[in-house]
Amino acid sequence: MKRLIITADDFGAAESVNAAVEEGHRNGVLTAASLMVAAPGSADAVVRAKRTATLRVGLHLVLVEGRPLLSPSAVPDLVTADGLFRTDMAKMGVDIFFTPRVRRQLAAEIEAQFAAFAATGLALDHVNTHKHYHLHPTIAGLILRIGRRYGMRASRAPIEPRAVLAAVDPAAAPPPAWVTEPWARLVRARYRRAGVAMADQVFGLAWSGAMTTARVAGLIRHLPDGLSELYLHPGADDGFEGAAPGYAYASEGLALTADETRAAVRESGAILGAFSDFD
Repeated sequence: MKRLIITADDFGAAESVNAAVEEGHRNGVLTAASLMVAAPGSADAVVRAKRTATLRVGLHLVLVEGRPLLSPSAVPDLVTADGLFRTDMAKMGVDIFFTPRVRRQLAAEIEAQFAAFAATGLALDHVNTHKHYHLHPTIAGLILRIGRRYGMRASRAPIEPRAVLAAVDPAAAPPPAWVTEPWARLVRARYRRAGVAMADQVFGLAWSGAMTTARVAGLIRHLPDGLSELYLHPGADDGFEGAAPGYAYASEGLALTADETRAAVRESGAILGAFSDFD
């Protein structure tokens, strides 16, 4: 049986993102969204989610390349002089692993974001992280420990079958993910042992920001058996503040409602839903 979760990341990043998420669910194939609780459009995202009761919402923890929920003075080792999270993920990862002070700050920020999500009153469908930073084993452990108290039941490990990518777009098939995939497999195994649901395969990493309609429809047509997650970054436009350079947000938004995508879902025989629907 093929089961498919189609998720929008960065819900709350901007109102134009939120509008695309709502449109993608109401008139397209989107089944879930991952909320950035400290982002500028988070309040608008919560309003839209509550009036779209069938949209499943999870927490998109932001620990790099964004704004912390806590005051910068409470997490000084995690931020730069402008009060934003650091972008040197490798160096920050070393600090997190070796320095107890940094781990305590990180735990406090993770706790704050879980608490902020709980305060929205939305049911927690899943938890993932911006830039997949939970592939860091220390961060994965903190999220697991803290998340249990907030009802965390599902997460994401970006393991993409390369054969499927090559079948969909041979000219753009990427090389194996030598850096991320080993860590993703470790996290998936660790979380599954702890009772956290994880998809069998995830699509969206290799073509992040470039999930065209043809690619989305192609991935759905070539969907393997089991539980798959396909994630995108939809937007009503590409020019909102904080947009990732080069990301085709509007194109990804259109892919969610395109006739080609809807036809691919029908042809695949996949059952659409979210983690909460597949318990």
